[in-house]
Amino acid sequence: MKQKTGRYSSYIRPTSIFLDLLIINLMVLVFLRAAMSNIGYHTVLSVFWLIISYYSGYYEVYRFTKGIEILGKLLKQFILIGLITFAYVGYKYKYVTSQEIGIFIFATFILVAFVKFFIFYFLKKYRLLYGGNFRKVIIVGNGKSVDELKDFFINNPDYGYNLTNSFDLKGNKKLEIGECKKYAINNKIDEIYACITTLTDDEIDNLIYFADNNLKTIKFLPDSKNTFLRNLAVEYYGYIPIISLRTIPLDIEVNKRLKRFFDFVFSLFIIISVLSWLTPIIAFLIKLESKGPVFFKQKRNGLNYEEFSCYKFRSMHLNPIADLEQVQKNDPRITGVGRFIRKTSIDELPQFFNVLVGEMSVVGPRPHMVSHTEMYAKSVDKFMVRHFIKPGITGLAQTKGFRGEVETETDIINRVKYDIFYLENWSLLLDVKIVLATLVNAVKGEEKAY
Repeated sequence: MKQKTGRYSSYIRPTSIFLDLLIINLMVLVFLRAAMSNIGYHTVLSVFWLIISYYSGYYEVYRFTKGIEILGKLLKQFILIGLITFAYVGYKYKYVTSQEIGIFIFATFILVAFVKFFIFYFLKKYRLLYGGNFRKVIIVGNGKSVDELKDFFINNPDYGYNLTNSFDLKGNKKLEIGECKKYAINNKIDEIYACITTLTDDEIDNLIYFADNNLKTIKFLPDSKNTFLRNLAVEYYGYIPIISLRTIPLDIEVNKRLKRFFDFVFSLFIIISVLSWLTPIIAFLIKLESKGPVFFKQKRNGLNYEEFSCYKFRSMHLNPIADLEQVQKNDPRITGVGRFIRKTSIDELPQFFNVLVGEMSVVGPRPHMVSHTEMYAKSVDKFMVRHFIKPGITGLAQTKGFRGEVETETDIINRVKYDIFYLENWSLLLDVKIVLATLVNAVKGEEKAY
């Protein structure tokens, strides 16, 4: 059995842990009273830091981890550490003020976050410029997913994956798999990526056996149509494993309540701070230019496919096909004021009232007209999955450029793809990221905002 080669540096994680413990304990000396700088408090703080980080996966940061995920880990870690610090200090050091503890937590968060992101991005630059901290990988199989992975490895050298060879298995499969094994051993390959759809069950078992017995990491690529692309979850009924095809974080009660709290607070803030003075101005301009109501009300499908009335500032002349035809570029139905409020997305602001009453979310799949929903439900695969969660004023698909008019089949397919990714990977930080991206796009202006 060969010794495994090319492992992640065994010093990175211990170094990170040491630096974090050093920082939080030094911050006690700087920001808290001298009486707290004793062996008892430093021990309690350090032990709880390690326990929380273990259960929260705080140090589970890999080369493919995204920056937003690291920020999420930091926030979770410091929220829990903050609660424990307040509780412990309140119990033992009643003379220490809440302001002192708050400053200590905030300053420690900033410094720890700086060090954590510095290490993360330093390693990316180190891999990119010097080729260090890399993993040698090979790919076995062929297909669209294999081609995409090759492009990813080639175009993203900062991730530190060095693709040394690939075996497409288009010839004698048995012979090529044998060559692949020899190559992996002789060239000290760290990871093997194999395409499931190219291999039989016996060949997959054979590669797993080889990887396990030669200390190689093996990972599998699904084909774009394969069930394994789904966000699978395994549950146990007694000792019987049951596979669920997808997990939806917003089915968990605490996540649902957290998102609702965010929606309520954010929508109330927009209604009070923006709509309270903007609505009379927009209403005056709409009435000045054309006859009709200030608000446009339209039936849309929301959570569990239930219909609700979606509100917008009216941007078109009254017309009998408003509920049937999407707005198109240079649409003659749009008024002068309507063109401006649509370009700046001001027309969508009344939907914060829908959010306030719980019919919509700030972030989620954009709802379609009922007639279009019925049409897409019949023609677009997985379209109805979007209705497992509340629709949103903005969404991941919209920040990726798939907003407004559906001009081609690709537009709606990509919109559904991003919506499903969102509902399977929801987090509050993802919501914040999408809101910020939406604001940036609104300021810059978008090509399909008409």
